[in-house]
Amino acid sequence: MKHVLPPLEFKDGGGAGDDDEVKQAVTTLTKTMTEAITKITADVKGIRDRQDEIEKKTNRSRLAGGGVVDDDGKGLAAECKALGSFVRTGDNSVFAEVKTNSIGSDPDGGYLVLPNISSTMTKRIYDLSPMRRLARVETIANGDAWEEPLDTDEVAGTWVGEQEDRPVGKTAQVGMLRVPLSEISANQPVTQRILDDSYINIGGWVTGKIGDKFARAEGIGFTTGNGIKQPRGLLSYPTSTATDLVRPWGTLQYIQSATGAAINGDDLKALMWAVRAVYRQGSCWLMNSNTAAAIDKLKNGDGDYIWRDGLTAGAQPSLLGYPVEFDESYPDIGAGNAPVAFGNVKLAYLIVDRVGIKMLHDPFTNKPNVLFYAYKRVGGGLAHSEAVKLLKT
Repeated sequence: MKHVLPPLEFKDGGGAGDDDEVKQAVTTLTKTMTEAITKITADVKGIRDRQDEIEKKTNRSRLAGGGVVDDDGKGLAAECKALGSFVRTGDNSVFAEVKTNSIGSDPDGGYLVLPNISSTMTKRIYDLSPMRRLARVETIANGDAWEEPLDTDEVAGTWVGEQEDRPVGKTAQVGMLRVPLSEISANQPVTQRILDDSYINIGGWVTGKIGDKFARAEGIGFTTGNGIKQPRGLLSYPTSTATDLVRPWGTLQYIQSATGAAINGDDLKALMWAVRAVYRQGSCWLMNSNTAAAIDKLKNGDGDYIWRDGLTAGAQPSLLGYPVEFDESYPDIGAGNAPVAFGNVKLAYLIVDRVGIKMLHDPFTNKPNVLFYAYKRVGGGLAHSEAVKLLKT
């Protein structure tokens, strides 16, 4: 409907020229206002038409004239009649259609019900070696190896009488300990879309996974690594039954189990006493959980267990008065294996770091992937072959 302003009337109150100019101005203004009102009315009608179309498609009633009416413009009479019949009889067939919003169907409401997505992630927890915590750790800023003088020799000393000559003795020889650096790397591709759209920090998650993998890999290297492109592990060095000051430096002494492919209390005591007193302070036991489970059952001659659990939950257990450390990279009890070590690990083993993990995010090389490239340089090796002993079965 167009809204047209009523015509304006003017009374003669001045000159003819002035009246003509006023009438012309008023006519122009009236025409402009009429066109504006007509356009606004058309726009409002278009909005109402679109609203009616949307309401028809969604089967919803609309407000009109202060009351709720259906698509045919009728009032609530039909609805009230059907509702009254349902109240009296319980028969809902009087309703033409019953529509339900349900989460079982996405269009009927399922889209509105979102799953409760946790902000945390359940992940597998791996065993980490205690070697980094127990051993001596040195950090270097340059170079590809750690070197330090090795003093393993002694000078000659002779008892002499008051008037006897003092013979010239041999001088001590100095060696060199060298631990080269090895490199471990990871190159993990992640699509740019998942980095943009994921509700968790994918970059932080990938970085954490890489760090965890590096920690586990170097822990295994510190125990069983062969020294080729990786650290040389404590258990990879040559062994001998010869005692200290007799066997060559760099060779570990081992105690042979008296019960074959098993361990008893006497074997453990022999291993403990094989470590000389100067090294026993600060010593500990190293073994995996399977070996610990077997030793936990051993008893002394009085029937008492030699294994001592911690006084509180989670506290470190002890064996023959020394703490027990668990390293799952140690072998199980079995023929030819060395399942137990005892000694001062801080003196015995040296770990060399080259300034932590280096991380590079590369979004250019392999589009549309972002490459998470990381590497770390670390070395490990035996520093003191008298400070730790092995038990072989």
